[in-house]
Amino acid sequence: MSALADRPPNPVVGRSAAHESAALHVTGAAMYTDDLAAHTAGVLTAWPVQSTNAHALVSIDVSGAYEVPGVVRVLTADDVPGVNDAGIKEDEPLFPSEAMFHGHALAWVLGETPEAARLGAARVIVDYEPLPSLITVQDAIDADSFQGIPRTVRRGDATSALASAAHVFEGVSEFGGQEHFYLETQASFAVRDSEGQFFVQCSTQHPSEAQEIVAHVLDIPSNRVTVQSLRMGGGFGGKEMQSHGFAAIAALGAKLTGRPVRVRLNRTQDITMTGKRHPFHISWKAGFDESGMIQALDAVLTADGGWCLDLSEPVLGRALCHIDNAYWIPNVHAHGRITKTNKQSNTAFRGFGGPQGVFLIEDVLGRAAPALGIDPIELREKNFYRPGQSTPYGQPIKDVDRLTTIWNQLRDEADVDTRRAGIAAFNAGSPHRKRALMMTPIKFGISFNFTAFNQAGALVHVYKDGSVLVNHGGTEMGQGLHTKMLQVAATALGLELHQVRLAPTRTDKVPNTSATAASSGSDLNGGAVKNACEQIRERMAVVAGGMLGVDAHDVVFEGGHATGPGAATRLTFADVAEASYLQRVQLFAAGYYRTEGLHWDPEVMQGSPFKYFSYGCAATEVEVDEFTGAYTVRRVDIVHDVGDSLSPMIDIGQVEGAFVQGVGWLTLEELRWDAGDGPDRGRLLTPSASTYKLPSFSEMPAEFHVRLMRDAREDGAVYGSKAVGEPPLMLAFSAREALREAVAQFGPAGHVVELGSPATPEAVFWAVRAAQHASDAIAPADRTFAAAP
Repeated sequence: MSALADRPPNPVVGRSAAHESAALHVTGAAMYTDDLAAHTAGVLTAWPVQSTNAHALVSIDVSGAYEVPGVVRVLTADDVPGVNDAGIKEDEPLFPSEAMFHGHALAWVLGETPEAARLGAARVIVDYEPLPSLITVQDAIDADSFQGIPRTVRRGDATSALASAAHVFEGVSEFGGQEHFYLETQASFAVRDSEGQFFVQCSTQHPSEAQEIVAHVLDIPSNRVTVQSLRMGGGFGGKEMQSHGFAAIAALGAKLTGRPVRVRLNRTQDITMTGKRHPFHISWKAGFDESGMIQALDAVLTADGGWCLDLSEPVLGRALCHIDNAYWIPNVHAHGRITKTNKQSNTAFRGFGGPQGVFLIEDVLGRAAPALGIDPIELREKNFYRPGQSTPYGQPIKDVDRLTTIWNQLRDEADVDTRRAGIAAFNAGSPHRKRALMMTPIKFGISFNFTAFNQAGALVHVYKDGSVLVNHGGTEMGQGLHTKMLQVAATALGLELHQVRLAPTRTDKVPNTSATAASSGSDLNGGAVKNACEQIRERMAVVAGGMLGVDAHDVVFEGGHATGPGAATRLTFADVAEASYLQRVQLFAAGYYRTEGLHWDPEVMQGSPFKYFSYGCAATEVEVDEFTGAYTVRRVDIVHDVGDSLSPMIDIGQVEGAFVQGVGWLTLEELRWDAGDGPDRGRLLTPSASTYKLPSFSEMPAEFHVRLMRDAREDGAVYGSKAVGEPPLMLAFSAREALREAVAQFGPAGHVVELGSPATPEAVFWAVRAAQHASDAIAPADRTFAAAP
């Protein structure tokens, strides 16, 4: 039995606990970065001067800004004492001399008030020398505009397997990006103290990297910069990398003026300045045998990286590692590349390339099923991984039986077969509205592909009164990480939840932290917190054993007390803490955890980059209207594997939220840029909630059932749990595939529906029209599929 997975009697983990800041959230008392800034005397506001050209050489005259009352300073490249770069690839100038996208920040104005800074920015004169711009992925492909290192995943001989396959299909799958639309926009707040040290409060998922960026921009060592992340109002990957530049602007302003400086983007600025989920263009060929078994997949995945690399390379790598999803593909050749376009630099987004990779195989199966004459659900199940098989990149799948277990449980508990029969009867009598129910699975790898990130630290203090303070390197963005860490600490020390408090995440408490990303926050930080607590508990057990007259190994800490076999009494945890102090026993510990068993060679894309796989399945029922393309999601059923849950209520909330966010990406949320040749070329046309459609209550299913897999303990993970943040997002493919199936009901049997993405009502409308005009017979044969309009 794994020591990490072992749970003591009556643990606090596994209980349904409210989010640790729930009361603060709902009452409005929770403080965020800009709240701290707004309560600071003498704070200056930074406002960006944004490019109105998608690509141009620029020169700036800032003199007009100083004519505005309240303007204190205009920040330009000349003010940077260190490295004028906000990224880790040295391709992201903080103050550019070349505008690379419409909305690019060229300079920043510091004002006594936001209004003064805004008016000052409007008075800055920018002279543009326009250059050719690339707006779409196809523009970049045609111009051979690529960046970063291309990668390829190979297994077997895809070319030969395609040549001998009974059925070969080929096509293009294109899909758009997604705006993070976190509730709290990008925000940073910096203060310089009398000793020349900088305290930066930042809404960031990666405080240590923000610390490094601030340090190299200011040309000072990291030990003179402290970055704190109190809490975030959402992140979803959008604050993993892109928050660093804003932290650097605030810190630079504080250095030059000696005053506190805040940066808080308004919604339009945030959407027009920050990156999105990567859109992809994928060309592919897939071969099947007579029975519908996949024989080969050959694909070229082209990601839209935007104007600089940011995290595009690891995003592409993870996409390539998820093109198989839950299916055995014996012969694979998948080549990935990154374009350079004149748009915001695309970045991490929940799933981190995984959803883009899964999109490929689910789209292939969705298009191939009717052409093969096989039910889409049966085609998917037929091609599931079996025991003993491995991924295209060489990682064995040790627990693939979980996938079949979940699939069968969902099919039974959601009464899928009976409901599908009822749907068929409904469709037969309903010429203008059609329904469909579709099931899709997910197999998602958990760990950072960059092996070094798979480590974490924690610092735990026990005070003489028995109260406990926990510091760890993960950040809270509403996902409930802090709640889980409190439960882990309470369990490891044998306390009740109210006896443990969690401190804000700070780089001067836990150094060299990894980003809170890749769904690994609980695994990594939980392991570190547990390690620290166990060190303290072992020391205290010696003291308690002496007080109780029992061996230290027999001392049990539970429910805030210490006892042992045959002991005449029991002690409170506070009694033992005070006695430990008086005996000069150390009551604090630095904990550490590193994920073992990982090995990965990015050059050849082979190895075992993941600690384990998370599994899940969803069944989604939809109804589509013939005349408008409007649709409703009638019911969703999900069974998901989170191991032995650390906090079931938190995990169920994560599954629900991830699914809805995935449905938004696949069916609603459409980013559009002006791709014309006029003066607004490259301008984002969907810069607000009024033009960018987000899921709302009206899109929620009338019935939404989420179940966590039973008896799902994961050895080697903290208290037997599994990650939950990202994998359920990809269960939303069940909604997209249900829409495809419903649209198909308007056409002849065997009609292949090529559905645009996002599958908006407009896209569904045109797919319905295409189905109605399809030929009366489509024989299962080789087919070429174009990209859906």
